[in-house]
Amino acid sequence: MNPPAGAIILAGGRASRLGGASKPLLTVGGVGLLRGTLDAVGTAGCDPVVVAGPEVLHEPSVLWVREDPPFGGPVAGIIAALPAISTEVVLVLATDLPRAAEAVSFLFEAAALSSLADGLCLADDGGRPQWLTGLYRTAALREASGRLPDAGAGASMRDLLADLEIATVRAPWGIAADVDTWQDLIRARRAAAAESSRGADMAQSPDAPSSRTQPPEALDAWAEALRERLGFSPEELPVSLILDLARDAAKDVVRPAAPLSTFAAGLAAGRRGGSAADIAAVVEEISQLAETWNARP
Repeated sequence: MNPPAGAIILAGGRASRLGGASKPLLTVGGVGLLRGTLDAVGTAGCDPVVVAGPEVLHEPSVLWVREDPPFGGPVAGIIAALPAISTEVVLVLATDLPRAAEAVSFLFEAAALSSLADGLCLADDGGRPQWLTGLYRTAALREASGRLPDAGAGASMRDLLADLEIATVRAPWGIAADVDTWQDLIRARRAAAAESSRGADMAQSPDAPSSRTQPPEALDAWAEALRERLGFSPEELPVSLILDLARDAAKDVVRPAAPLSTFAAGLAAGRRGGSAADIAAVVEEISQLAETWNARP
């Protein structure tokens, strides 16, 4: 059983890649990023909860602190919050995780199955440690922070954790993804919209397959996920072209011809070199074949 944990939420950054927008108040799926993070740590039973950053929400149960100087970085925020943490273990979270609830739940599950040592943090889809999504021994963080000058201002998490034994655990797909840019925010909102649509479909008919009448955002999110996972550029995965081919094959041949034809198009384009021009040429050939199919003897 895990020991009780406090929580430090880091919400004091400049959000320079977002033009200085208040990142904690940005919404994904209709919920503010900070609000979602607070709900996640509350559900996990974290107490106390300390937010290092400007007080942008009225939350009587939350203690607000500021790093010294303001915008001094995440390590400075952690050091400013540590005096208020009395628990053996502390959860450290940045406030830019759209899937904070899943990340927190996964962290606690992983900690229950492993030796925590000095700490445990998630690794992203590429295997990179996400130090700001982690569970740490409070005493270890205090000892490490005492070795840093200037109350940690300008220090990196690597500086803070350099002498500690920190384990990493690979998170399920997308759980550790954060919001640093407007593109990240768009991607997170599309994924939330797609998930919401799937949930609505299941609520309408729990025993039936989910509806395929998803909003355009759902397809955009899936296409983006495919590009990221498989290393495609937008030109190498031309959604409109592929959908047109599937429509033609289903209409002019037979409905199951749609997935078969798009699969064949991918194979043929790959054999020819896989360029955007190769893809377009193969799609055109198959479309023409489909259009003349019913005229064949």
